[in-house]
Amino acid sequence: MSRFSGLYDNSREVRNYELGLSRKVLFVVACIIMAVIALGLEICLGKAGIGFVEAYSIIWDHITGNIPTDPAGIQKDEIVWNLRIPRALGAFCIGMTLAVCGAAMQSIMKNPLADPYTTGISSGAGFGAILAIALGFCIVPGVVGYNAIVINAFVFSLIPTASIILISRLKNANPTTMILTGLGVMYAFSSMTSLLMLVADPQDHKTAYVWNIGTVGAITWDNLIFVIVAAVIAVGFMQYMAKIINILAMSDSNARALGVDANRMRIYILIVTAVTVAMAVSFTGSIGFIGLLAPHMVRIFIGSDNRYLIPASAAFGGMLLLYSDCVAKSIGVTGVPVGVITAAIGGPLFLYVLFKHRKKIWS
Repeated sequence: MSRFSGLYDNSREVRNYELGLSRKVLFVVACIIMAVIALGLEICLGKAGIGFVEAYSIIWDHITGNIPTDPAGIQKDEIVWNLRIPRALGAFCIGMTLAVCGAAMQSIMKNPLADPYTTGISSGAGFGAILAIALGFCIVPGVVGYNAIVINAFVFSLIPTASIILISRLKNANPTTMILTGLGVMYAFSSMTSLLMLVADPQDHKTAYVWNIGTVGAITWDNLIFVIVAAVIAVGFMQYMAKIINILAMSDSNARALGVDANRMRIYILIVTAVTVAMAVSFTGSIGFIGLLAPHMVRIFIGSDNRYLIPASAAFGGMLLLYSDCVAKSIGVTGVPVGVITAAIGGPLFLYVLFKHRKKIWS
């Protein structure tokens, strides 16, 4: 009787595992479908009054070479093809990059508050951008204007991660020390940014303000390739490292027992996070809460296994930023920066997740 009971228990465990696996896969698929729907809505929404069917008709005509020659048709083609599509694709890719890197960092740091911004990446990028906006200074001599902002943002966003890596190599630092180092660098850059804002020309304040909040309106076909490459590298690398990230999420002693050099793997993941997030936010500014909130929301439904958490976070993060931008474009006459919406949505949602599902998401 006990033998049959044991077989029954084993079969029940197998069924439960298969059901859990199916639920995770279905959730990932659902996130991808919702992201595709959001992508479609992003292309259709705007102040120009171009409807859903008309927008996709314009896209089809552009692909087939049937571009209108009348002024109204040319204007609509310009709006849909050169403004809305790059913005939509860019928002999706940036949301993917931030969410995936946030999920990985929360796991390797074993800290629910870890994300690309708490390690100082965004504050470094912000300081570099304000340096170009307020003082006209670029780290590369002779470069001015928008290109100077992008270059400065990229270079300075890497400094906090370099500081974390240096300290971890010198002091054999643990994840908590790494987080605190990132926070220290973040506050240092934030204070210097505030100082530059005080001495900047008042005409530059609007540009600096929008950049600090974050907007995907600056994405064009020219810079979209960098955003796409960042997303592909971030998602591909983190998915490849998913099993290692699961090991790092347990403890460094378990990692050593399994033959994994925890500090080295953590540094590799930090480097990829810094580079890919820097590539993304250099064109958009500091879009907050996506990297922090998206992984927490996903964990509620599928748990903390990074083999499923990474792709689900990618789809959910892209979807979240797309829907946020749809709302941002619909407010007022000219719309608002998407960072305003992500902060407005992200703050209350994060508090809800933190207090309602605190134990569940990390079990």
